[in-house]
Amino acid sequence: MESQNLGRILIIDDNEDLLFAAKMLLKKHAKEVMIEKDPRRIPFLVNNNSYDVILLDMNFREDTTSGKEGFHWLKEIKAIDPSAVVILITAFGDVEMAVQALKEGATDFILKPWQNEKLIATLSSAVRLKESYNEVEKLNTKQRQLQSDLKKPYSDIIGQSASMKNIFSIIDKVAQTDANILILGENGTGKELIARAIHDRSMRKDEIFVGVDMGAITESLFESELFGHKRGSFTDAKEDRAGRFEVADQGSLFLDEIGNLSLPLQSKLLTVLQKREVTRIGTNKPIPVDIRLICATNMHLHEMVMDNTFRQDLLYRINTVEIFLPPLRERTDDIPLLANHFLKTYGQKYRKTFEGFTDAAMDLLQKYPWPGNIRELQHAIERAIIMAEGDKLDSRDFFFLSAKPASDKAPTSTTLNLDDMERTTIQRAIDKNGGNISKAAKELGLTRASLYRRLEKYGL
Repeated sequence: MESQNLGRILIIDDNEDLLFAAKMLLKKHAKEVMIEKDPRRIPFLVNNNSYDVILLDMNFREDTTSGKEGFHWLKEIKAIDPSAVVILITAFGDVEMAVQALKEGATDFILKPWQNEKLIATLSSAVRLKESYNEVEKLNTKQRQLQSDLKKPYSDIIGQSASMKNIFSIIDKVAQTDANILILGENGTGKELIARAIHDRSMRKDEIFVGVDMGAITESLFESELFGHKRGSFTDAKEDRAGRFEVADQGSLFLDEIGNLSLPLQSKLLTVLQKREVTRIGTNKPIPVDIRLICATNMHLHEMVMDNTFRQDLLYRINTVEIFLPPLRERTDDIPLLANHFLKTYGQKYRKTFEGFTDAAMDLLQKYPWPGNIRELQHAIERAIIMAEGDKLDSRDFFFLSAKPASDKAPTSTTLNLDDMERTTIQRAIDKNGGNISKAAKELGLTRASLYRRLEKYGL
């Protein structure tokens, strides 16, 4: 008889001879065969283990003919694991009982004493059904992930500076490999865009790209989010769920802000990366995963290794190739390209047409240090477009970039220079009103046009 992989099988029957005979028959064909004579242990077994097929007796000693006990335990199993594949066995089967068993959620029905070939064929079909359930679950999770990704704004990487051309060259070299990539850079520099560019140019481009913000995952949910869980394994586990590693199987997994992980979580992540398999919470079944790993952080991991706050072995595992994204203040040549891109994007969004930027506005944008990098530039242009009234965005439309934090204290300067005093008063009015020009002008007793002229005069 040809050997088959029947996975993990649980057999529940109060007849010990039958249990051992079934185990001897099936252990040659299954990865693991577990037997249990006490049906009261079913909730514990199903909650704490994952089975490909469950063989369940219809009749136990307390009720030898009606099948009520079998139906009771079938309902218990399906309540714990709705995707469980259960085959009912009985010596007193008939058509009505078989039909009822199928309606209650059984996958199949087999009479004992069974023919060995018939039992193995039935189990083989059941295992294929279980695999299809698992595949549907994984596809549903992938679909939710893809739908979530489609809602995120995405644009091509924009840049012609020497530093960006060097990064494009690195991407071209590493994308077609499966080398682990570590992307370093300040917040807002576009690390996820680089990760997506690597995926889109890789051999996995037709598979899913899964991004995970490690800084947003709590310690208690880390394993559930990344490795998945079984229904009922903890209070809020209301359904079986594939973790991000499983969802990203055959594709790319992007772990953003990896530097925020605590040492215990770093250890768990390292174990999965070394074994290339995950085990869902509530199960003992390892699931192999095949992913392209891309990580990113704004933290100095090499210094953290020296301070013993980041594992050196994990750093070696994730940074086969490092890509450093320079801050925007170091690639000012790209600011006009980025600014015009965002001007077009948000002009269309808010149905406003602009001819571009004045020289004063572009000069301001290129001299501003951009602590929030491209993300800050993007938000600044969106805000300016919403508030602007002219045909071009001018420096006064970006007044908030030069605004200083408001102070609760009166200015300590004793200068009597009228221009200095007027500049300080205007600045305080703008800060007090959260950058709202109309409110600041009203409080100062000026028209909006008069206030704009003074903003331009004082470079505010």
